[in-house]
Amino acid sequence: MQTTRLAALWLAVFLIAVSTGVAQNKKNPVMRSVIGVVTTPDGKPAVGAVVQLKDTKTKQVRSFYTQDKGEYYFHELSTDVDYELTATFRDQDTILSSGTRTLSVFDSRKEAVINLKLNPKK
Repeated sequence: MQTTRLAALWLAVFLIAVSTGVAQNKKNPVMRSVIGVVTTPDGKPAVGAVVQLKDTKTKQVRSFYTQDKGEYYFHELSTDVDYELTATFRDQDTILSSGTRTLSVFDSRKEAVINLKLNPKK
């Protein structure tokens, strides 16, 4: 009888600990980031290109202007959401754009690398 009560008490403590841990994980979801380089058709870094990151669930779009080496960076991205990346760049009188690339929920990297190549807009 005493053993049964003790086992039930330990089971209750265990279940509370597990449920608290699950609640903590929902409050602090795992985050990831995506980095990359945007290049022109001739392979040079596209300084000042606009990279847009679209959350496919909320449709919210974040933008980043590439730096001196054509690099961009987005951080604090959910692992539960697919994101679409595109880049655009004005080169004199020509507008260049990349195709859309996807950062998938199935991509388990904490820091994904997705490079974007610009081509003349059709």
